[in-house]
Amino acid sequence: MDILLIILGSIIIIVGIIGCFVPVVPGPPLSWLGILLLYFTDNNSISSSFLWWWLVIAIIVTALDYFIPIWGTKKFGGTKMGIRGSMVGLVIGLFFPPFGIIVGPFLGALAAELIHDAHDTSKALKSAFGSFIGFILGTGLKLGVSLTLTWYFVLDVIQRF
Repeated sequence: MDILLIILGSIIIIVGIIGCFVPVVPGPPLSWLGILLLYFTDNNSISSSFLWWWLVIAIIVTALDYFIPIWGTKKFGGTKMGIRGSMVGLVIGLFFPPFGIIVGPFLGALAAELIHDAHDTSKALKSAFGSFIGFILGTGLKLGVSLTLTWYFVLDVIQRF
């Protein structure tokens, strides 16, 4: 049974890392779920307090990921149109991996801001840059949490053999 839980946990951890880049897949919670499966095996080195703390961290980072790009767009002078354009660009960018995921939010925010106010290219570029920075920060946070959980997962599995 332990081998099955380790294999399932490994698969879920990998999907969690992928989920850091794909907006509809919750990366950190999936990575945490992989650790949870490992917790149910014999001879693990994971404590229940470790699980609780990392669950809280995974939830917070996942929630922040929805607000950081909005914050970045607003911080750099974007409007609600720019925020919506950023989200649309992100969804469209999913069809053009791997660069579409990075460039999509930028181009979406830029296009939406230009549609909103075609005369202010400078403001539209600034808003698009804010969206891009927000996306990179959110992705970096999610990836950091998922990779940290992966590290603990791998260390625990290696200790068994």
